[in-house]
Amino acid sequence: MSGTVTVFVKSPDTRSERRFDLHLTVGQLKGKLELITGIPVPNQAISVLNSETDAQAIGALDDDSKPLGFYGLRDYQVMNVADTNPSASFTGQLSDVSQVQKFELSESEYQKRQDSVLMYKQRHKLGRFGEKKDEDNGAVSLPEVNVQVGARCEVESSEEGLSKRGTVRFVGPTKFAKSGIWVGIEYDEPFGKNDGSVQGERYFECRPNYGVFVRPEKVKVGDFPVEDINMDDEEI
Repeated sequence: MSGTVTVFVKSPDTRSERRFDLHLTVGQLKGKLELITGIPVPNQAISVLNSETDAQAIGALDDDSKPLGFYGLRDYQVMNVADTNPSASFTGQLSDVSQVQKFELSESEYQKRQDSVLMYKQRHKLGRFGEKKDEDNGAVSLPEVNVQVGARCEVESSEEGLSKRGTVRFVGPTKFAKSGIWVGIEYDEPFGKNDGSVQGERYFECRPNYGVFVRPEKVKVGDFPVEDINMDDEEI
């Protein structure tokens, strides 16, 4: 038994991708998971799922003395950490928004804000603010996009704690959409939906499930190195 395993760790309040040494015992793992999930070691019940879309548990890490390698864990399986005594650790209450007062903004107030999505689209001439047909020849004028092929980037994600980083491989109009500019990205990890081609048209080359196409407003270009998801005893 050697090496490490990369898995998704899920709890009522957290979701993250982690790498663990297969020699780590379940008891040692629980100590790390307490720092990640906030669930005390005695209250942890860890089940293993094949994927996040499959809710059926295929096993349980129920022997604190056994190493992770004993359970035959595979990369990108899911460790689902349940709290057997949530009343003692407030598990789930961090994500309960029923008691949070709703913030509402009138349409006129929203239009005055300088940090809104509406203002961003107006400033960058995106969506309905961007494309204008030339009255002389019917041509479509595409908005300028400050995203360069080859640039490192991070893509906006709706999943808390998940960073989707990669490299820009394509910028321009596509055949799968009637209008607008799309950014083709090769992810560092298999978070994508294709291999750089859509509906039989190839826009760039990458491995299957590493490619994705997103709108420019979801892309942040910058110095985004490939993340090292390895975690030792002094990191959480």
